[in-house]
Amino acid sequence: MTDVLEYSPPLTQLSDEEQLLRASVRAFAQAEIAPLVREMDDAAAIPRVLIDQLFELGVMAIEIPESFGGAGGHFFLSVIAVEELSRVDPSVAVLVDVQNTLVINALLQWGSGDIKQRFLPALARDTVGAYALSEAGSGSDAFALATRAVEDGDDYVVTGRKLWITNAREAGLFIVLANANPDAGYRGITAFLIEHDRPGLQVGKKEDKLGIRASSTCELLLDECRVPKANILGELGRGYKVAIETLNEGRIGIGAQMVGLAQAALDHARAYVQERTQFGKAIAEFQAVQFQIAQAQTELEMARLGVYNAARLHDAGRPFLTEAAMAKLFSSQVAERVTSLALQLFGGVGYTKDYPVEKLYRDAKVGQIYEGTSNMQLQTIAKQIMQRKG
Repeated sequence: MTDVLEYSPPLTQLSDEEQLLRASVRAFAQAEIAPLVREMDDAAAIPRVLIDQLFELGVMAIEIPESFGGAGGHFFLSVIAVEELSRVDPSVAVLVDVQNTLVINALLQWGSGDIKQRFLPALARDTVGAYALSEAGSGSDAFALATRAVEDGDDYVVTGRKLWITNAREAGLFIVLANANPDAGYRGITAFLIEHDRPGLQVGKKEDKLGIRASSTCELLLDECRVPKANILGELGRGYKVAIETLNEGRIGIGAQMVGLAQAALDHARAYVQERTQFGKAIAEFQAVQFQIAQAQTELEMARLGVYNAARLHDAGRPFLTEAAMAKLFSSQVAERVTSLALQLFGGVGYTKDYPVEKLYRDAKVGQIYEGTSNMQLQTIAKQIMQRKG
């Protein structure tokens, strides 16, 4: 045995860089986003000027190397940014989340030197990215893709219809999953980088959603869209690997979104119960209310630790598949419970749009649906733990 214990910092202990980012994002969100939340929710849109401000802040290119115009940061910084933005507006947070944890992460991991040189500077400067996997017949069964890519000389001709694509309205670049060899099943799936102005690509209907309304969710129509082979991300027929590994990272980002919005709801509720009086005293003085808030904060802190642990494992180069699934599963469950409690503690006024918790309650539900439903997370977790030895 050694006399010196190896010290591992707590998961929630932030480095100077992480603290600085959290403070700057929190200040920006309060000053620039908070005044627009109600307007954006009603209009179901994020103003382009706000998106430009997010680029200027640096949160749209956190992990892009400085040589390509990005911040040169690590994955955990993206998690912090998403969590902080979600405390003000989860719609803005998911715009940033998809940009960093899905699109940029995929290019950094799978992009060739040429692809990085051509696309990363734009993503760092002013281009929003989107990730187009889902289709009408391939929700949880993500690899049952009907979108096809047919080889034609130096190009592939892509035809199909994608649904529920986050950031589609704002995106200048799409990662599109299509099957270039249907006979090979999922081993024919290939990831293509398609610019928004390529002939044959069209952004279709924008969904009218329950929550995260300002975040665009649209169908994507591809009608013989000609894409050069140089725009293949990764290798031909290896798109399933791109999809699986990218979504594992994305789930940590969704966990951060759920933690942030749940913390916001609980903060609003905690302040309200200390102001609201019934029977001659603040309702915060009733033990039943105190216990409910204590339970909610405890669950929320456990969810945060799960998200942080998965992100720290990612940055350490350690396996994180199970932890990412657990983080998304639990944080989304906690977010639904906590936002429901917050609305309940507000009483009748909480059910109105004059108070912030009804929106957070609506925003929370999608956490159990997108980037892999809760049942799919349970399946992933069960598969991994059943394979363990001892």
